[in-house]
Amino acid sequence: MATFNFELVTPERLVLSGEAQQVVVPGAEGDFAVLAGHAPFISTLRPGILDVTLPQGRQQLLVKKGVAEADPTRLTVLAQTAVPLEELQGARLASELQLAEAQVAEAKDDQSRMMADTLLDVLKRLQLKAA
Repeated sequence: MATFNFELVTPERLVLSGEAQQVVVPGAEGDFAVLAGHAPFISTLRPGILDVTLPQGRQQLLVKKGVAEADPTRLTVLAQTAVPLEELQGARLASELQLAEAQVAEAKDDQSRMMADTLLDVLKRLQLKAA
């Protein structure tokens, strides 16, 4: 399978960089897959799972807010946060759930409430998988 250059960046660090075979991105309008040769495309992210298929295996990360930019040879995802799913267990997952519940309660407008609800839903599904 053909590969393309992929970078996942947060404000703190470069999280992933290398060749990817496919990346499924949680876009604001729905999930979309990027393969080598993808048409130029820019999308904002919604809270969800970024599913990265690398030649050496698969990696899944929870991303919250951000933007993705694709072209035929690369995909760059700039995310507010990116946490590998294997790190989202036990106390860390419980803490993220508490924060998401607080964000839902404190949301001042429909868009903030929708983003917080989406994040809470993703975290609850991860909690069910872990149980």
